Amino acid sequence: MSNTGSSPSVGPLDRAWPEQLAHGELRLLREWLDFLRITAVNKLAGLTRTQAAATPWPTSPYMSILGVLKHLTAVERFWISIVGGGATLPMLWETDDVNAEWRLSEHDTPAAVTEAYRAEWTLSGRALDGRQADDLAARPVHDEQRTVRWILTHVVQETARHVGHLDVLRERADGSVGE
Repeated sequence: MSNTGSSPSVGPLDRAWPEQLAHGELRLLREWLDFLRITAVNKLAGLTRTQAAATPWPTSPYMSILGVLKHLTAVERFWISIVGGGATLPMLWETDDVNAEWRLSEHDTPAAVTEAYRAEWTLSGRALDGRQADDLAARPVHDEQRTVRWILTHVVQETARHVGHLDVLRERADGSVGE
């Protein structure tokens, strides 16, 4: 059953800035990724499903807060778990439908989408346990190899870009602004 009422969906998560006197490149990348992940989830906090599923831009008919979080879940699954760590997990998007991970079903409630995204964080962490920045990814993409450093930097960049989208979507949903 979908949450279409006016009751809030999920509460905000506590967030900490990455260590300023950072030691260890991968540690810093992981801390920035954690910071951005929590920021993304907090953009959903307190919204109803109707607000979180709204697609206010005609030129981007699938871009909703829930859609962005589903996309970020799929990005982490592919880049960190499958490519970076070599996990044998199913893909979260179909290759013949470029919008698959953005599409919502009635099961995509704020709580369900947040839970799936947070579960992916755990899988991502496990996939890269013991890996070093210079290590090659477990799987090439289009016959091109990447390092673990490249993969984490790419996912940080992708998440940060979409947090910007979430800022605007959240402001549009209920007027809330800020990090």
